[in-house]
Amino acid sequence: MTVHTTGWGRLKRGILCALAALLCVAVNANQSAEPRIERIEPLISENQLTLDLDLAFELGRVVTDAAERGVPLYFTVDLKITSPRWWWLDRVLVETTLTRRLMYNALTQQWRVATGDLFVPAGSLSEALAILKQVRAWPVAPSDRFEQNQRYDGRVRLKLDTSQLARPLQLEAANRGAWALVTPWASFDFSIQQAGSTK
Repeated sequence: MTVHTTGWGRLKRGILCALAALLCVAVNANQSAEPRIERIEPLISENQLTLDLDLAFELGRVVTDAAERGVPLYFTVDLKITSPRWWWLDRVLVETTLTRRLMYNALTQQWRVATGDLFVPAGSLSEALAILKQVRAWPVAPSDRFEQNQRYDGRVRLKLDTSQLARPLQLEAANRGAWALVTPWASFDFSIQQAGSTK
């Protein structure tokens, strides 16, 4: 048995399919716009546990305008590593933060991404954001703090730290959602199998 549809039925079905497609595009656009941690890789290097991260986020118009006027923006990566204990609360082994600063110099028309006293120049905002979206070889703890063949749990997130803005901007940021940029906590686990490697 076959089912035949009239011209009006085909038209209605076409309209519904088009609306469903537009809805899917809108949902995917919202999902891709949400800040998130895309990759986490713990590694052992020179007797240190280090972390590589790939981040995904975009700056809103208000934040971009402020940066282009020379307002330094501070981004912090929060990290917590625990050791599971069935008989009590998990033991916290590492709790640390990495702060990076995005700056624009109107005189030289140059962007900079700074970590502590070290900075990397960038020719455009998009280049500077590409630098910010990658964290490489972040030393988080001596490797001897971890026992071999034991599982450890970690959580990491990125946020735009408005507490380090100038006071008037802090007040503005507190009252405007345009300044809100924070990823959900991303979880990972690892164990040290032998010297110089993690799994």
